[in-house]
Amino acid sequence: MPPSTSQETLDRLGTGVDQLSAFHDGDRLGWTREVFSEPYRASRDWTAARMREAGLDVHVDAAGNIIGRLEGSEPSAPALVTGSHTDTVDGGGRFDGIVGVLGSIEAARLLQESGTSLRRDLLVVDFLGEESNVFGLSCLGSRCAAQELLKEDLDRRDYRGLSLGQAYTDYGLDPARLLDVPWAKEPLHAFVELHIEQGPTLEKQGLPLGIVTAITGIERFIATFTGAADHAGTTSMDDRRDAMVAAAEAVLAVRAEGCGAPTHGVATSTRVESESRSPNVVPSLVRMYSEVRSVDPAWLSGVKGRLTAEIAAKAGGLGVDVGFEWSTDNSVVRADSGVQDIAGAAADALGLPWMPIPSGATHDAVHMAALAPMGMIFIPSQGGKSHCPEEWSSTEDIATGVNALVGTLRNLDATDTRPSS
Repeated sequence: MPPSTSQETLDRLGTGVDQLSAFHDGDRLGWTREVFSEPYRASRDWTAARMREAGLDVHVDAAGNIIGRLEGSEPSAPALVTGSHTDTVDGGGRFDGIVGVLGSIEAARLLQESGTSLRRDLLVVDFLGEESNVFGLSCLGSRCAAQELLKEDLDRRDYRGLSLGQAYTDYGLDPARLLDVPWAKEPLHAFVELHIEQGPTLEKQGLPLGIVTAITGIERFIATFTGAADHAGTTSMDDRRDAMVAAAEAVLAVRAEGCGAPTHGVATSTRVESESRSPNVVPSLVRMYSEVRSVDPAWLSGVKGRLTAEIAAKAGGLGVDVGFEWSTDNSVVRADSGVQDIAGAAADALGLPWMPIPSGATHDAVHMAALAPMGMIFIPSQGGKSHCPEEWSSTEDIATGVNALVGTLRNLDATDTRPSS
């Protein structure tokens, strides 16, 4: 922790995490605060109030993003943007996203308390609904800011049959105005997101900071296996067209691809569902849900072809047909090299050791990269835990990240031209 960190900063950060975490769904595990839920709605009122306490001018845009503005001395200059999100996954923890929002608010406060007058406006953003949700679409607020929400996305339905468009309406947002985000249509100087690593690398290396080099691409697929229903007691093993066995072979094929992937490549099967619920019927229709991730676009492209061919061949050998539905959640996004250099210089000036590090998770920064040079700063996650109740980052580590963010924002503000890759 840098010696400049005050006890007031530590207290504000620690108390902020505790108070924001108190808004959660008591019927779910962990600190569940999913987008559009009542705990989420209440938490965002708290977040807006927290921004006002820090001296920010606050408004909510048409996409549901909360914007806290710290006015610069040259308001016509392209603004700096920082922030993250405050929603969680079901059964999630207390730090993913929250650190970036509370840390950005604290950074704005520290800039004012130090007497720093930025030339540019600083926009602190709590983006609406970054996490994956029941509609199968992440980064809702930043996606809207980048004009990347599609009309057909509003027709996505959850397990109840509710459409995403109706969910927006029920939350008090107009689906027809979601792309009306004026601040994101203005020229922006840079975007920096402070976040927990969500992995074990920094902790294992004993380092307080990571400067993100790239954000993983994510390819997902649903494989549908069609065999034949037969009596589980009277059909011989050789005469079966067992869709579940074909799916099991596919799960292992996905794992093998992940195990043989280059550095930072992973492959995961997340769900297998049988259409039949009978305990004495050979499964005839099974769906498997899987994804592959990497910061290497060539590997991502190649793995799609390899998995499709291998799974189809193994299923065919079992007399089972298989169909695939592939979808791209997001492509590989490189952090801006200029922003990386500026963040690294800020850490160096504070005497903080750091390492370049890729992100295996997606973030609002993916979509903000379409609007401005983008960078991310990671702090350690204890045990690499994330998206679970055990998720933990110390207040001291958060404060270290805030100090690095302050230095990065100061350095970015001083540059006359946009950082550039």
